[in-house]
Amino acid sequence: MRPTEGQVRIPSGCAIAAVIARDGERMSGESMVHAMEPMHDRSNGLGGGFAGYGIYPEYKDFYALHLFFDCRDTRKTCEAYLKTGFEIYHSERIPTRKIPAITDEPIIWRYFVAPLQSVLTDLQLDEKEFVVRTVMKINTEMKGAYVFSSGKNMGTFKAVGFPEDVGIYYKLEEYAGYSWTAHGRYPTNTPGWWGGAHPFSLLDYSVVHNGEISSYDANRRYIEMFGYHCTLQTDTEVITYIMDYLLRRQGLTLNETAGVIAAPFWETIDRKTDLKDKEKHIFLRTVFPSLLITGPFSIVLGFEGGLMALNDRLKLRSMVVGEKGDRVYIASEEAAIRRIEPNVENVWSPAGGEPVVIRVKEGVHL
Repeated sequence: MRPTEGQVRIPSGCAIAAVIARDGERMSGESMVHAMEPMHDRSNGLGGGFAGYGIYPEYKDFYALHLFFDCRDTRKTCEAYLKTGFEIYHSERIPTRKIPAITDEPIIWRYFVAPLQSVLTDLQLDEKEFVVRTVMKINTEMKGAYVFSSGKNMGTFKAVGFPEDVGIYYKLEEYAGYSWTAHGRYPTNTPGWWGGAHPFSLLDYSVVHNGEISSYDANRRYIEMFGYHCTLQTDTEVITYIMDYLLRRQGLTLNETAGVIAAPFWETIDRKTDLKDKEKHIFLRTVFPSLLITGPFSIVLGFEGGLMALNDRLKLRSMVVGEKGDRVYIASEEAAIRRIEPNVENVWSPAGGEPVVIRVKEGVHL
C-alpha cells in the first residue's frame, strides 16, 4: 500500500548550521557535531562536513591545503608539483578514526605552505591569486587529486556520510576555533562523493548551502571565463567561486555581493526612494547579471573574522539566527541551535535576500 500524504517525510533538503564567537573565544568543533544531530533527517548520508576558523594558530601564517588523493603515487606527484611553487613548512596525514559509518576513504593529507617569492615575482601574481590558480590546476589536471581547503588558519573537513559521523571520523573534538560551519547533504540531482560534500572552500571562503541552483549553467559559464573551473560535480561549488570573484577580485562589500547573487527584483528596485541605494542596485544588476543565483537557497559564507547568512529573494529555504552573549548561531532549524545553547535569545528568521553579517569584534586578536 502506497503511503499517503502526511506519512512520508519530505525534508526541505540539506541541513546547515554555524556559530561564531564575536569575542574571538575558540570553541570545540564537537559543539557543531552536536548541533547537526536534531537535523539528522535532513541528510541522507551522502555527504557531511565542517569548516573551522582559527583552528591552526601554530601555522596561522601558512596556507593550509587539505587534499584528497586516490593513491600514494598521486600524492607523491602532487607533492612534487607543490614544491615547485611553495615552501612546504609541514605536511601530514589528517588524523581520522576508523568508524563503520565512513567507508571507501581516500588518502587525506594536509600541507602548510607559503608561496615562493621568486615564483610570485616571475609570474607577477599576488599570493592569493597564485594559490587559487594552483588549486584550479590540481583539481582540473591532476587526476585523483583534489584540493578541498586552501585558507590560512582555517580548514574544511568533509566526507560521504552523515555529518555527525563525519565529525567523529575527523576527531573534531580535538580542534578549537572562533567560528564553525556545518552541513548535512541531501543531494537530489548530483552525485554523493567525497569531493562533492560541503563546505566548499577557496582561500578563506567557505560555503554551506541548502537548496538548488537553477541558474547553475549560466553562473558556471560566466565564472569560468575568469579562470575558475567547476570540477566537483555539484552546483554549490560555483557559489564559492562567485564569492571569491566578487569579494576578492572585484572588491565588492559583503552587502554588495549579496545584492548581486540575491538581487532585488526590478520592481523592488523601482520602488526604492533612496536614490543612491537605487542607483547602486541598478548598477549591480546591470554589471553582474550572470551572477544572479536563482532557485531556492539558504547559504552561510564563512570568511576570516566573520560569517554571512543569506536566503534567496523569496525565502524558499528555512534559516534562523539566534544570539547568546557574544555568540551568534545560525541553522536551518531552531532545534539545532537549542541543542548547543538551550537558552538562546533573540531568535529570528532573516528576510529573503537580506544578508546577516556577523564579525568578530574590532581589535580581537585571531
